[in-house]
Amino acid sequence: MNLFQKFRDGLTKTSARLAGEIKRIIARSPGKLDAAALDDLEAALIAADLGVDTAMRIVEQVRRSGHSDVLAVARQEIERELFVGPAPGLSTGTDGTSQRLVLPRAAQPPTVVLLVGVNGTGKTTTTAKLAHFLKGQGHTVLLAACDTFRAAAIEQLKIWGGRTGCEVVAGQYGADSAALAFDALGAAISRRVDYLLIDTAGRLHTKANLMEEMKKMRRSLEKRLPGAPHEVLLVVDGTTGTNALHQAREFHQALGVTGLVVTKLDGTAKGGIVVAIARELKIPVKFLGLGEQLDDLQPFDPQSFAAALFAGADAGEDRPAKS
Repeated sequence: MNLFQKFRDGLTKTSARLAGEIKRIIARSPGKLDAAALDDLEAALIAADLGVDTAMRIVEQVRRSGHSDVLAVARQEIERELFVGPAPGLSTGTDGTSQRLVLPRAAQPPTVVLLVGVNGTGKTTTTAKLAHFLKGQGHTVLLAACDTFRAAAIEQLKIWGGRTGCEVVAGQYGADSAALAFDALGAAISRRVDYLLIDTAGRLHTKANLMEEMKKMRRSLEKRLPGAPHEVLLVVDGTTGTNALHQAREFHQALGVTGLVVTKLDGTAKGGIVVAIARELKIPVKFLGLGEQLDDLQPFDPQSFAAALFAGADAGEDRPAKS
């Protein structure tokens, strides 16, 4: 299954809702959308959590283009909003095929990836899925169970470690998570692994003391290895809609988020939040969670995402539109 088809399947709920609205609007005003139809189009885009600014920009472009092709204009604008940061390079996977290098590697291993976010976003399973993805590209991976607060979090990561074939560095519940991260990094250096993935405890973005603990962990890693962590991935739950944007603002301000992982998009009609976050904060989306299986964490591609988002509005659409 190609990437576009995976995105299309995973975004079915968002696409179906958006498609229904767009089809209704176009059918009511064939050929040219009047002012009322344009207002309805803007409301439909906002309802999909694309964000007010993005919705207004799409409507304005539709108006300027003479309303010739609503879908083409919308796809183009969303692609433009989502191209944040440098384009990922390529690496060779274990099967000899080219793979998108979504996470850049540090000049000297290990590349340290810190996964952060509020409770319930799926950080632990995302950590495991990311390990599975990296191993599929031929990399060695060590996991660090630095969620020392949530009941069964350490055991959960150990189970995932067994399934993915990755060793897990863990301590005791209630242990200092920053000290554990420091030790895990030492282990990653001595074992010469390519990637160290650090699973952290969920914390409310509005609680200053909890965010300070994350800052302490970051300082601890930097002390052990200058430049670490090389990636700070914020895991957000796509079903929460605009609340995910509020979380992203706070975590980015406190920790300097370098990329987003948006999970549970297969269970929501609010997939447009991906666009809203990327547009406002200029943080690249690195991965999308489109299911519960290990290989359901997919590297993000703006063109495939934009095409899948509106796929349901065009029965003849079976591939991403070329920009």
